[in-house]
Amino acid sequence: MRALAGALPSLLLRLLLTSTPGALDTNPGLVARITDKGLEYVAREGSMALQKELLRITLPDFTGDFKIKPFGRGHYEFHSLSIHSCELRGSALRPLPGQGLSLSISDSFIRVEGKWKARKAFVKLHGSFDVQVKGITISVSLVLGREPSGRPTIAASGCSSHIQDVEVDISGDLGWLLNLFHNQIESKFRRELESKVGMSKNSVTSDLQPYLQTLPVTTEIDSFAGIDYSLMEAPQATAQMLDVMFKGEIFSRDHYSPVTFLAPVMSLPEQHDRMVYFAVSDYVFNTASLVYHESGYLNFSITDDMVPQGSNIRLTTKSFRPFVPRLARLYPNMNLELQGAMASAPFLNFSPGNLSSTPLMEIEGFVLLPSSVREPVFRLGVATNVSAMLTFNTSKITGFLKPGKIQVELKESKVGVFNVELLEALLNYYILNTLYPKVNEKLAEGFPLPLLKDIQLYDPVLEIHKDFLFLGTNLQYKRA
Repeated sequence: MRALAGALPSLLLRLLLTSTPGALDTNPGLVARITDKGLEYVAREGSMALQKELLRITLPDFTGDFKIKPFGRGHYEFHSLSIHSCELRGSALRPLPGQGLSLSISDSFIRVEGKWKARKAFVKLHGSFDVQVKGITISVSLVLGREPSGRPTIAASGCSSHIQDVEVDISGDLGWLLNLFHNQIESKFRRELESKVGMSKNSVTSDLQPYLQTLPVTTEIDSFAGIDYSLMEAPQATAQMLDVMFKGEIFSRDHYSPVTFLAPVMSLPEQHDRMVYFAVSDYVFNTASLVYHESGYLNFSITDDMVPQGSNIRLTTKSFRPFVPRLARLYPNMNLELQGAMASAPFLNFSPGNLSSTPLMEIEGFVLLPSSVREPVFRLGVATNVSAMLTFNTSKITGFLKPGKIQVELKESKVGVFNVELLEALLNYYILNTLYPKVNEKLAEGFPLPLLKDIQLYDPVLEIHKDFLFLGTNLQYKRA
């Protein structure tokens, strides 16, 4: 019976409550919302899982005494009890505003088979029996909370149960004797079963809470970054949905640096067509940008051997003569190297239906002297506008950048007059064909959503709102 109270909430929590340590008094970067439709699906799947689980459990033995005239007093024992069949017809999982969830099972049926034996003085009898338990109703409130560490908590309250009818059919040698007091046996069966259901209230905490303590605290994205899925506060239940607020911060795996900006307030649309919705704020993407910027992943270097063989412009002082005439005179027949870095982490801007960014780069030019020393000769500022496309698939969010044409500004020149227009052509070619493909390759790997491997998504939808993405999907639980 302990599984009766544990299976449905366990499935729901495995679906949503993946957590790590977090901070209070800030906005979540990621919100997972499960609607009535999602809760109905979880209840249905949980009911099916529970039926399979019940068929595997063994019920405890129980004993009693009987008194029948003119035989006097005797002792009976029912043992080897097992559930032969069951049907859970009315399972429901609903939001419980201000607390968590309400789990109920109604109008259900269980058939139990087993053996009996009776003893009167030196006379011992035995046989088999069949018990049909009808009209089972169970209701329990699940209070969801949050530990200071950021992990979720669960506790059961208000557990109630009722069994409408118990029918016992006893067979075997002189089984008719036990049938004479079947009302007493049926009453004891009812009390035993209702007692076990009542005890299952405590098992919700004793069984599920240790499981919640084992949930992974972070998810690795790659060798540079991980994502923090800590609960910002206790899950919030309203009349039609359950919201779970996660920190959603991308952090460096090498060292942790506090983020200097907060996640924005997200005003989520009131939609209920899908089972689950995810609101992903720009905070998630921009903390990722910080990590990759600080790691140097977005830095690049261009040397002459990287320029296509058929190009008319080479990274040599001779080739740069048209736009830096003095360079070839000061450093004749030498190779050049361009080193680029983002001036700051490029942040994404979210507006209704649109994603954009305005990255700023600095490019420094060096002459490669015969002594292998690199001599700095000029410094450029590069700006561009970038729009982005995002895709929501069955397990993650992927992206693709569509760059605009870059604009080059001369910041410093140690070699006199500099014609930036010709250099723009070279940089546009390299950035469009080398740098952005590298970034898009990383974006194609995607950001994982907080789902376990046995949950599949289908019918996904994606909307872009101010400061956040809103993703909706239906769920499919893969049965083992």
